[in-house]
Amino acid sequence: MRHFITHTNEKPFSCDACGRAFSRKSNLKVHFRIHLNEKPYSCNVCNKQFTQNEKPYSCDVCSKQFSQKSNLKTHVRTHTNEKPYSCDACKKQFSKKNDLIEHYRIHTDERPYSCHICNKQFSRKNNLNVHFGTHTNERPYSCVVCKKRFSRKYDLNRHFGTHTNEKPYSCEICRKEFSRKDHLKRHFYTHSNEKPYSCDICKAHFTQKHYLKVHFRMHTNEKPFSCDVCHKGFTLKSSLKTHFRIHSNEKPYSCPICNKQFSWKNSLNIHFRTHANTKPYCCDVCSKEFSQKSSLNAHILTHSNEKPYSCDVCNKNFSQKQTLNQHLRTHTNEKPYSCDVCNKEFSHKISLKTHLLTHTNEKPFSCDVCNAQFSQKHHLNRHIRTHTNEKPFSCDVCKARFSEKYNLKVHFYTHTNEKPFSCDVCNKKFGQKNSLDVHYRTHTHEKPFSCDVCGKNFSLKKNLKYHSQIHRKE
Repeated sequence: MRHFITHTNEKPFSCDACGRAFSRKSNLKVHFRIHLNEKPYSCNVCNKQFTQNEKPYSCDVCSKQFSQKSNLKTHVRTHTNEKPYSCDACKKQFSKKNDLIEHYRIHTDERPYSCHICNKQFSRKNNLNVHFGTHTNERPYSCVVCKKRFSRKYDLNRHFGTHTNEKPYSCEICRKEFSRKDHLKRHFYTHSNEKPYSCDICKAHFTQKHYLKVHFRMHTNEKPFSCDVCHKGFTLKSSLKTHFRIHSNEKPYSCPICNKQFSWKNSLNIHFRTHANTKPYCCDVCSKEFSQKSSLNAHILTHSNEKPYSCDVCNKNFSQKQTLNQHLRTHTNEKPYSCDVCNKEFSHKISLKTHLLTHTNEKPFSCDVCNAQFSQKHHLNRHIRTHTNEKPFSCDVCKARFSEKYNLKVHFYTHTNEKPFSCDVCNKKFGQKNSLDVHYRTHTHEKPFSCDVCGKNFSLKKNLKYHSQIHRKE
């Protein structure tokens, strides 16, 4: 009869304290000791007390012990690689029924775990637990050495090894030592190139379970970490921490040379190059130097004029695959990079990085001549030309030279008579966007330039300038 209940999933024995149900009376009895705080079993060596007796079930392969036969049975599957539970939707197999249930929620988009504070929903209980810590900020476990606090005892134990510097786990291949067993295991994959963790949806493989877990949130769109100030959600705790510096104005990264501080390490790295000016990578053809090897590789293709990557839409060719991918977004209008602060989207990662500086007001690029500071390198380069009077852009037709590429482009329209900017009202065409903007005010009667003395408004800046001379003569 007791065995038959395993088929019916019937649980006739329920706990009066918490309502939890059990298929066996003995299991209910053991469970109830949690409420009574009853611990009838004690260790003969240290007298520590327990609610349950010894672990009579032992694994024949690794000798690990279990208190219940069902737990041993589940554990044995880790050795046999037996996976008796199969998903009806995608046929993926699992060794545990629980894993199948959790996996199936990918197909149903079911999120049964809900935060009682903000009502955010999750498909996995563990993700809810992680998220809940962002509300409570509860950290009951404290380090006796540095007083740092942790939400889990496991994290405290792991942290404690940083003080003792104990490294009991060593790699059999290269003898490198580690303080934690999981670090050794993770390191071992660098020798075997093994990636044992695979994504159920896209089949991507990972060396660490943590990487798979983080990757999986891309598919579920789960963001268990949320900002207390603006409530924006994040998939990574580190992303939340970095984002929060926007609110706190925290700048933990400082330049060792000039002590200038930055919110992001990337900004510090960019700034530091203005001091070091190190460019270790040199082109064999023209001797031009680069700070990054990837920049040198991209530059080399400019000599060979090799463009092996072609766009399927417009047949345009590119020297780099990355440039082709960026170009393709002009056809798809895809903008995969979004700002954590204002949610503005960008098609290029570098555009997002540049945009982020508008929130922090960081200006990592500084002029060596006058110390003027800039948020973008090309703005600095443009500014430097005001000191050097350099004009690197020349017209192929009349050889006129310009300090900015845009000015060359505008000038070139004088040769082609091209007028790419047209008025929506009267269809009049212009060679420069600025000329179109000025013309458009004849339709709108807008007068954006105002006299500080008499308040008179003008549509053109030069007209305001002429008008101001009247007041100077008075």
